[in-house]
Amino acid sequence: MNEFNTTLRDRRAVQPDMAVDAGLRAFMLGVYNKMALGLLVSAGLAWATASVAPVRDALFIVADGRLTGYTPLGLILAFAPMAVLLGSAFLVRSASPRTASLLYWSVVALIGASFGALALRYTGRSLASTFLITATAFGALSLYGYTTRRDLSGLGTFLIMGVVGLLIASVFNLFLQSSMLMLVISSIGVLIFAGLTAFDTQRLKLTYHQLGGDAAAMGSATSFGALNLYLNFVNLFQFLLVLLGQRR
Repeated sequence: MNEFNTTLRDRRAVQPDMAVDAGLRAFMLGVYNKMALGLLVSAGLAWATASVAPVRDALFIVADGRLTGYTPLGLILAFAPMAVLLGSAFLVRSASPRTASLLYWSVVALIGASFGALALRYTGRSLASTFLITATAFGALSLYGYTTRRDLSGLGTFLIMGVVGLLIASVFNLFLQSSMLMLVISSIGVLIFAGLTAFDTQRLKLTYHQLGGDAAAMGSATSFGALNLYLNFVNLFQFLLVLLGQRR
């Protein structure tokens, strides 16, 4: 779910050691504000799809307050974010700010609605505690990516390959249904998306300097940057939830 990790990158011109200026701070603040708002929207939609009975029953099969399966509509919703990301990949380099923003909020809404399944599968206490752990880890990793002088581009290439491996293993486990394999996938997933958080944060700094003040390109980059960080956060949250969450 991190298909946009190669967006707006040109390694030829910029090194990761660069001065922090007011424009960069404003750009990064715009990215983080958009990402944070996306998480709030996702949380609200997850609550709605898990709590509003007609919506819940249209998407999920529930017994004694616990998720036991998905309806056909629920299955479509679960795979819709991936379909949107893959289907819109060709728009990345030429997207206008409006198109990039529409893509971002579409993905946020779809993932948020599908996360009602998590609210039905795990206790509210474990969801809250895992979210706090994720937020703390994400903040530390993003700060590292923002401040480090080490070039993380080589690490990013390796991690993106790891995402592909995770997707293949996850699809395989849909048929195998191995709890041990799921724990292994989740443990590796935490490491991969932790690394991608630092990598994407550094890449956003590079992107800002590469764009040279182009307002339209900055608008698109803000949405794509927020999308990358949002996907890192929600994937990190899901994998940690598998490892730490308490089921209903």
